[in-house]
Amino acid sequence: MVKPTSAPAETAPPVADFEHSLDELEQLVARMEGGDMSLDESLSAFERGIGLYRHCQQALDQAELRVRLLLDPDAPDTAEPFEPEA
Repeated sequence: MVKPTSAPAETAPPVADFEHSLDELEQLVARMEGGDMSLDESLSAFERGIGLYRHCQQALDQAELRVRLLLDPDAPDTAEPFEPEA
């Protein structure tokens, strides 16, 4: 089986994809707060913003699960956060 030499744009690393979505969401909010958008533009921007928010939240949930699995692979739901000794 031959592996592709370059990954498609839609398979960006999760952290980079999260950062890009968060940046786009921040820019969108700034534009909406400016008050220069029509009602139709505002509604479209709001819809896009909700999608970006959900994407970011999903990425954060996945990151939290990965951390829990690393802390306690056998019981991730009861994993205790690591706290270094003082």
